[in-house]
Amino acid sequence: MEHFEINGHNIFLIVGVTFLASLMFVEMMKRVAVFLKVLDIPNDKRKIHTKPMPLLGGIGIFLAFLLGYMLFAPKNNLMLSILISSFLIMLLGLFDDMTKSETPMPNKYKVIVQIVVASIVVFYGGLKLTKATLFGLTLNFGVLSPFLTMLIIVAIINAINLIDGLDGLCAGISSIYFLTIAIIGFILNKFGGLDVILSLIMLGSTLGYLVHNFPPARIYQGDAGSTFSGFMISVIFLLGFKTTTLTSLIIPAFLLAIPIMDTLFAIIRRKLKGQKIDHADKEHIHHQFLKKFNKTSTLLIIYAINILFSATTIFYVLGDKKTVIVCYVILVFIVLYLILKTNIIFDKKKVE
Repeated sequence: MEHFEINGHNIFLIVGVTFLASLMFVEMMKRVAVFLKVLDIPNDKRKIHTKPMPLLGGIGIFLAFLLGYMLFAPKNNLMLSILISSFLIMLLGLFDDMTKSETPMPNKYKVIVQIVVASIVVFYGGLKLTKATLFGLTLNFGVLSPFLTMLIIVAIINAINLIDGLDGLCAGISSIYFLTIAIIGFILNKFGGLDVILSLIMLGSTLGYLVHNFPPARIYQGDAGSTFSGFMISVIFLLGFKTTTLTSLIIPAFLLAIPIMDTLFAIIRRKLKGQKIDHADKEHIHHQFLKKFNKTSTLLIIYAINILFSATTIFYVLGDKKTVIVCYVILVFIVLYLILKTNIIFDKKKVE
């Protein structure tokens, strides 16, 4: 099947089938995780949860994605490279999840595997970011294109993995991203684009998992799920430029505003403290909000911020880009002001 025609009925079919499949697969993996004792044990102060949690939800998401691929996605070399890479990133995450409590995998080895995964999509699948626009300027990346593409894939994988520290957060942010890309595709009449098809498949898969993971969570997706979601977000982002659903770098940058800000603040915070960039801590954006709100309120606040960025992005595609850019700037300053009022970079009480 080279091409899957999308219409109003098929949209609901794709999302509905993958949602129900994910709902079932995640429930199944919850029982498997308990039986095999693959659990996230709250054995250090960074953990928010207080009891052992099943840790194989990511496999349920992946199985629903595979079903969606078999039923709805085109069969070609690019899609094959995405499948191979997603399988490898799942194996990496699964191995890390199953050995984390005993001998955690060094981050440098994770990055090496992520680079291999990215190179498969870039060199075998031919998925490269060759050019894009930014504030009206066209950027041609030339010989740097494959390396920039691989950097984007690795960076997004780690940014999404980094925010997976609160019930419903990673899956919710991912779902908002997939939904927004699908809406943009429909606005631009890119119904059959692979980015739109994959967005719908992933939307159903993540929403099915979110039913189990929304506070109070009954299962976690683990690194297997968060890195897989990050990989698929990066692939859909790059496919958007290939299928011209996206042209401007503004769109993905603002759709991923929270993960990008959280990652940048984490790097700055750890550098100022003389720590390694990959040093784990409990000072992320969601941790800061949790000091003032409960889990559900924190989650809904972050969802609301993401939805505002997504709505603004949709208006950017629809209308007056200059006006919308002003809205972007105002929104960014408001969010930065609120976040910087917290202790996300340094402890204000100690400074005072």
